[in-house]
Amino acid sequence: MARKESPPHAPSTVTVKGRDMRLRTIGFLVLAALAIWFIAANTGSVTIRLWVSTVTLPLWSVLTVTLLVGFALGMYIAHRRARP
Repeated sequence: MARKESPPHAPSTVTVKGRDMRLRTIGFLVLAALAIWFIAANTGSVTIRLWVSTVTLPLWSVLTVTLLVGFALGMYIAHRRARP
């Protein structure tokens, strides 16, 4: 198998089933799968105290909202850093 030479500053890639995939993409997919598994494994109910009231929700919904908020904040920060 011939190995392709990548330019000196190109992102790291791995060939998977004939396709070049960036290591960053593979890492993201692995973390997403672990997060989904963790959310699916935690199905009990939890009580959350807000400033004024108390709410009882399934833990999976709290974890999903937390994951989505964290993802949105990460995207926002990455977007702000990428701007000149």
